[in-house]
Amino acid sequence: MSYSFRDHTADIIVHITGKTLDDIYSEAGTALMDIMYGKSTGTGIQRTVSLKNSDPDTLLFDFLSELLFLSDSENIVFSSIVVSLSLPCLNATLDGEPFSPDRHAGGMEVKGISLSGLHIVKDEDGYTLDILFDV
Repeated sequence: MSYSFRDHTADIIVHITGKTLDDIYSEAGTALMDIMYGKSTGTGIQRTVSLKNSDPDTLLFDFLSELLFLSDSENIVFSSIVVSLSLPCLNATLDGEPFSPDRHAGGMEVKGISLSGLHIVKDEDGYTLDILFDV
């Protein structure tokens, strides 16, 4: 008996840029929703998220995991994600609409957010991030 590791293409890596950390977090949340449901502009259901973690990378992981949980458990597609970050605290305002198979069936199921390689980098233009979504 033996085993070997093989490459797979089941995951999605998204490259995100932003002038501020708020931008990075908001764009990462929007990317998650786009992967899961495609573009959405519906509104009417608001949620707020407040989290605390002194590590920006882990806080982003926590935020995206919470967004995934809220979307799945409450069947909401968030179209607007506004993050206000003052480390170690994150406050986010989410606006969306109920999931509709007719409008939101074009995406992929995201099983989770990977911590592997998740690292926000600051450069002269702002911030960048590559994030792996497990689909």
